[in-house]
Amino acid sequence: MRRYLRVVVLCLACGFCSLLYAFSQLAVSLEEGAGGGGGKPQAAAASWLGGGGRGAARGAGSAGPAGPAAHPGRSDRCKDFSLCYWNPYWMLPSDVCGMNCFWEAAFRYSVKAQPVERMHLAVVACGERLQETVTMLKSALIFSIKPLQVHIFAEDQLHDSFKGILDSWSFLQTFNYSLYPITFPSENAVEWKKLFKPCASQRLFLPLILKDVDSLLYVDTDILFLRPIDDIWSLLKKFNSTQIAAMAPEHEEPRIGWYNRFARHPYYGKTGVNSGVMLMNMTRMRRKYFKNDMTAVRLRWGDILMPLLKKYKLNITWGDQDLLNIIFFHNPESLFVFPCQWNYRPDHCIYGSNCREAEEEGIFILHGNRGVYHDDKQPAFRAVYEALRNVRCQ
Repeated sequence: MRRYLRVVVLCLACGFCSLLYAFSQLAVSLEEGAGGGGGKPQAAAASWLGGGGRGAARGAGSAGPAGPAAHPGRSDRCKDFSLCYWNPYWMLPSDVCGMNCFWEAAFRYSVKAQPVERMHLAVVACGERLQETVTMLKSALIFSIKPLQVHIFAEDQLHDSFKGILDSWSFLQTFNYSLYPITFPSENAVEWKKLFKPCASQRLFLPLILKDVDSLLYVDTDILFLRPIDDIWSLLKKFNSTQIAAMAPEHEEPRIGWYNRFARHPYYGKTGVNSGVMLMNMTRMRRKYFKNDMTAVRLRWGDILMPLLKKYKLNITWGDQDLLNIIFFHNPESLFVFPCQWNYRPDHCIYGSNCREAEEEGIFILHGNRGVYHDDKQPAFRAVYEALRNVRCQ
């Protein structure tokens, strides 16, 4: 019996010594933190909470400065990253502070917060497209996870309407928006503006206007997101070193394709591509020199557009989309093609279902071209549009 008592006493003594050592390490770190710059111990705790706490506001930017220079009240022997996640207190190295271990044990988070990636979405609205654009933005914000920066290119008379609506939305903190005027090269502005539909060709100039934006998702006004933008944004990581943009095929079934039956100009692949949903790495677009059939010299994005229009303006039907098809016909290695479920249109079901990915996995992005949101030709498209249009955001 005495032997068992001795074992128990020995265990209690070891445990008590361990606790004393842990508290002594904590006390040392607090003293050094207060002595170096006169700061309070609570300040160290606050910096940890702000940097890695689970309650940080969504959409916040990067964390503040780190390291000894940013924390003058802390000794140089205190590392930013401690080892206490896998080491008990009594096995800590000499260069790890007990204070670090205290907060790490509480949150199990890195002391440095990772900057939150902001996604960029662009749309061009002219004429009677205000309501469609607002409904598209609702669908984008309802489902998106990461913060969103929206770039809205609109005619001047629409700017006040956009501001009045967007500023009233209760979830405004989850996104920022910027309004831009419709802008074309001055010497050919009228010609560009009237190409296909009013203002539609504005998308061609986004890499030249938004010079500080690395990557961008452009969508037409008649787009509805049925899942987070984050998912299509993640496709940027699947680009290889030569790819600069991503679009879906214009048709899945060549027998009903438009380009392969009627086009009078080059087009990408077997059935062409549709530019209603276009994911772009604009940094690569600005840097690339494009092959073309106008000159033996490769041209940059800003130099190829006008010569291309002059050569093919009598042969193109779908405006800027046709010009994109011509560009990627000559530069097929630069295009990433995503499945039709990312740009699902009436063409995929008007003559029978011909989007296999949508049948198997569902529709990710709905594209209501042909005006189907506003007539009775495609009731399912119209029902989805009206449901999102009627969502109240105030």
